[in-house]
Amino acid sequence: MVRSAREPLAPSRLSDAPDPSWRFMLQRGLPTFAVEGFAPVLLFYGIWKLASLVPAIVAATSLSGAIVWWQARQGRGGGLAVATAIFLVIQAVVGLMADSATVYLAQPVVLSACWGVAYLGSVAVGRPLIGVFANVWYPFPPEFRASEPYRREFGMQSVVWGLYCLARAGLRLTALLGSGVGGFVLVSVFTGAPVLFALVFWGIWHARRTFQALAPDVAVSPAG
Repeated sequence: MVRSAREPLAPSRLSDAPDPSWRFMLQRGLPTFAVEGFAPVLLFYGIWKLASLVPAIVAATSLSGAIVWWQARQGRGGGLAVATAIFLVIQAVVGLMADSATVYLAQPVVLSACWGVAYLGSVAVGRPLIGVFANVWYPFPPEFRASEPYRREFGMQSVVWGLYCLARAGLRLTALLGSGVGGFVLVSVFTGAPVLFALVFWGIWHARRTFQALAPDVAVSPAG
């Protein structure tokens, strides 16, 4: 049942949810943060420089795959984990077949642009993607996920993430084609971990404030 935006949320709807402390959410969400922000690309670059392309692709893919597998084992975002695993395999196979670091690294850039379009499109159809991903960080009850305040909050956040993904994709592609792999890694790191960190914490803070204003007696927190 969808509730009015001004109608207070019944505490009983969220009484069974775990305490949404910062520690709780970071333990759930940081593995995704590491995959998206910095870990695989830094590992790839280091091994590529020290060894060659093939072990670099294998190592980066293995690290990302291990993190995704661990998340799935913990029951976090099973469908998303499967989709991510499929993309990792495709990225590795295409990079190995092309025998090109540029081709390997360009694929996540295209994916980032696709995510940007998907974020914005999800808002247009009334099913914001950030609202789906928020459950990786905090297990919202189904009734609350169906509420108007939930969709409104994460709709706004989905727009922010969509614009970020499109901008980052453009910057990374420009760096990759203009400066090569080294420039790509620098842009990836500076537009990855620091900005992702800021967006995640802004999203958590903003949604905490929004949801606590709706239900002062219940501490609710999401992911950004």
